[in-house]
Amino acid sequence: MGDAHRVGVVGLGVISRAYLDTLAGHPAVRITAVADLDASRSAAAAAELPGARALTVEELLSSPDVDTVLNLTTPAAHAGIALGAIRHGKHVYGEKPLAAGLEDARAVLEAAAKAGSGVGCAPDTVLGTGLQTARAAVEAGTIGRPQFATAVMVTPGHERWHPNPDFYYTAGGGPLLDMGPYYLSSLVHLLGPVRAVTGAAGRPRAERVIGSGPRAGERIPVEVDSHVSGVLEHVDGTLTTLTTSFDGVATTAAPIEVHGESGSLSVPDPNRFDGEVRLHALGDTRWRTLPMSAGYADGARGVGLLDFLTTDGERAPRANGELALHVLETMTALLRSAAEGRRIELTTSAKVPEAVPLTSAARWRGRQE
Repeated sequence: MGDAHRVGVVGLGVISRAYLDTLAGHPAVRITAVADLDASRSAAAAAELPGARALTVEELLSSPDVDTVLNLTTPAAHAGIALGAIRHGKHVYGEKPLAAGLEDARAVLEAAAKAGSGVGCAPDTVLGTGLQTARAAVEAGTIGRPQFATAVMVTPGHERWHPNPDFYYTAGGGPLLDMGPYYLSSLVHLLGPVRAVTGAAGRPRAERVIGSGPRAGERIPVEVDSHVSGVLEHVDGTLTTLTTSFDGVATTAAPIEVHGESGSLSVPDPNRFDGEVRLHALGDTRWRTLPMSAGYADGARGVGLLDFLTTDGERAPRANGELALHVLETMTALLRSAAEGRRIELTTSAKVPEAVPLTSAARWRGRQE
């Protein structure tokens, strides 16, 4: 994609700050434009970014000064923004999920293939030292052949902290589509793609109460399942039991555990870039922490976009559209399985992205070491 990466940012909500902190000042990236439905947000962001213009969304998508669109809109808008960027010959990298629905996600990748545009998608937390160190341990045979895994995400709901949490409880939201991409992307890195799923889901509450901000106390409807469980069958036969919930207060379960013939591995929160990877080898009496051995050190939101932009043609971007589509189908198939009460075989697959060697923050941030 060349050396001068001109990026336009669409969507300047809560998550945008982390991306801007990572990208602003990186020698390989220039943020040339920003856009949001709230013009005041665009103006405020542009004022902080030398050389960036505050534009309307359509102006940004068609701007000749933008090569890649960073799509940070809500899930329901992901496909529309991505397709608009592709129509104007641009690459697109978006927040997860790739789209709110599977067919829209397929349409994005089909349009990109025809146009010769690249598609990347979060999460990029899986490229940090936590998950990549765990992956390196699995691939080195530290726990022997994997037998099964568990993945657990339990919170009381994002309305407790997010001032505008409505989209978490509408189409494209819910605990699975919101947090599942972190867990499922991690599981693909660790155990490979998924061939079939069986799911169950529920919606214990019809509404939620916003807990903070100017709308505190307001009730919002719950239009999606807020608790989803299921079993994933990986292509190699390994099984993962998955639970994602906005209906629990807390849990002591590890976010991910991989159990092998000769050891068990505790994997840190996949919503973080770092964290301890712990091993309990067969015959040991305790868990021990493994040294950091792989991944982008001190990772931050946007490292996946940097990886996407600096791909040299010898490998696929690690946070790529093919993986995002497979993760989305896995999630939507779980929801469909729950609704229909049957096992569902997937129609997509994905290559396991290339592992990330241990890379210092100075190096991936483009600074001299």
